[in-house]
Amino acid sequence: MKAVWNDAVIAEAPKEALIFIEGNWYFPPSSLKHDFLLPSETHTQCSWKGRASYYSLKVGDKTNVDAAWFYPDPMPTAFMLTKKDFTGFVAFWKGVDVVE
Repeated sequence: MKAVWNDAVIAEAPKEALIFIEGNWYFPPSSLKHDFLLPSETHTQCSWKGRASYYSLKVGDKTNVDAAWFYPDPMPTAFMLTKKDFTGFVAFWKGVDVVE
């Protein structure tokens, strides 16, 4: 599967390597094209997954602010509910297409 924005592949991995949580595909850290990722100071809190951190995407002269998020240290309850370790896995939104 691929995460695509502004005609660039931001992440790519086999479907079986991704984790599907609450309607979002989370890509493994090794699948990310870090040249397109900019660290963000944004954080949000999920009641059962924990504190999320964000990346903005930069492709060419365009920036998509806070278009990707991940959980660097998920809450223990998250592992019990998902039955998976999604630490550092990245999900996308804000116009990023996730395609097979």
